[in-house]
Order: sequence, then C-alpha cells, then structure tokens
Amino acid sequence: MARVTGETVSFFDRKFGNLVGVEQFLSPRLSVWRGSENKCVYGEITTPNGQICFLYRDLDPVGPVCWVPYDKDGNLMVLGVGRAFGESQLARFNDRDLGCPEVPLS
Repeated sequence: MARVTGETVSFFDRKFGNLVGVEQFLSPRLSVWRGSENKCVYGEITTPNGQICFLYRDLDPVGPVCWVPYDKDGNLMVLGVGRAFGESQLARFNDRDLGCPEVPLS
C-alpha cells in the first residue's frame, strides 16, 4: 500500500496489454476505480494475509475482489485470487485526480 497510496494507477492485462481500468488510491483504506464503463466506484481496502482486497459496494455485492501483489523485474504486478481475473501489471503511476464525485459518507 505504501507504493500506491496517493497515486493513480493504470492496470493493464498482462497477457494482452489491454487497459483494464484506473484506480486512485485515496488512502490506505479507500480507493476509487474507473473501469471500461467509465463509472466511478469507491472501494474499501483491506490487506488480509499479504493480499490487497477491494470491496466495491456499488459494483460487486458478492464480496471483495482480492489480489496478491508482487514485483516482477521491477514492475509491480497483481495476481487475482479466487476469480478469473488473471495477472495485471500496474503502470503509469501519477497523482492525477480521476474527477470522480466526492467520496460518499454513508
């Protein structure tokens, strides 16, 4: 989390190189995701057992989406846990705001 907090990070599919989406890490516990549908979705972040998990209440009511982060040749990578997300590479770190509405309070 220390590497991404305060950053906006683009996620690319490792196999095909396609942009999966962009996530702005607002704090160690809150992020906002903007995927291909261009909708802003806020996520609560937890870090159980070396994983990073996102609970997107407006996107996936089934439960959190979890990833295992690791370094590969100097690149920050994530591997999906328990779902068919596969492997993604994190690239294009910047501090740009995604232009999403204010964080919901409830």
